[in-house]
Amino acid sequence: MDLQLTGKTAFVSGSTQGIGYAVAEALLREGVAVTVNGRGAERVAAAVARLEAAVPGANVSGLAADFSQPEQVDRLLDSLDQPDIVVNNVGVFELAPFADITDDDWQRYLQVNLMSGVRLSRHALPAMLDRGWGRIIFIGSESGVNVPADMVHYGVTKAAMLALGNGLAKLTRGTAVTVNTILGGPTYSDGVAAAVTRLAEAQSMPAATLKDAVAAQNRTSLLQRFIDPAELAALATYLASPLSAATNGAALRADGGTLTTLL
Repeated sequence: MDLQLTGKTAFVSGSTQGIGYAVAEALLREGVAVTVNGRGAERVAAAVARLEAAVPGANVSGLAADFSQPEQVDRLLDSLDQPDIVVNNVGVFELAPFADITDDDWQRYLQVNLMSGVRLSRHALPAMLDRGWGRIIFIGSESGVNVPADMVHYGVTKAAMLALGNGLAKLTRGTAVTVNTILGGPTYSDGVAAAVTRLAEAQSMPAATLKDAVAAQNRTSLLQRFIDPAELAALATYLASPLSAATNGAALRADGGTLTTLL
């Protein structure tokens, strides 16, 4: 299928690894010129080199910025042209008892998980509306609908991201600009893989065994395994395409059936 993306431009936040990297690679394979992003220049350069090797002839560049630092985001936006596609992927997560989550923790989660999307969308959406075409995609989480007790701060910011996407979509009425959110489920990203490996080593067991055991504990999952980042990237690439024109203001589930409530 021709997704009609050749010649488009995209910015993907938090894309030196994991889901963001998979989205960047998928867009590059469809002929999109992609700018990737990470916290440090070395990580960004390494991701660019990997993508150039994976997709020969790809038009890929990078911009470093830590989205927990507003001044770094301001510098990034000053350097960022007006992309056709913005994928808001950057995010932080961790397990933490609610009583131990400090105000500083809350501020960091809000800055990275929510305000990153606010700032990028504020930068890109007006130009998209002027051109009459554009795509803003939020990589959300089922945790924004079913907030986990051991990650309340994460779930709350993902719920806020869902609300942000819903509101922004209403600004696109009568245009070919769309704003959508992907509700991902448990995904075997680089961060999750590293955590599983550490736990497996501590328990003297193969990482693959622990990975399967953790996935099996998700009793509501219909998939009964971790989602691969490339599977979320496939949906993001479709949403970036002109073929998805009738999908706007939506929260699309790619959660492997984990959610038991309807949206």
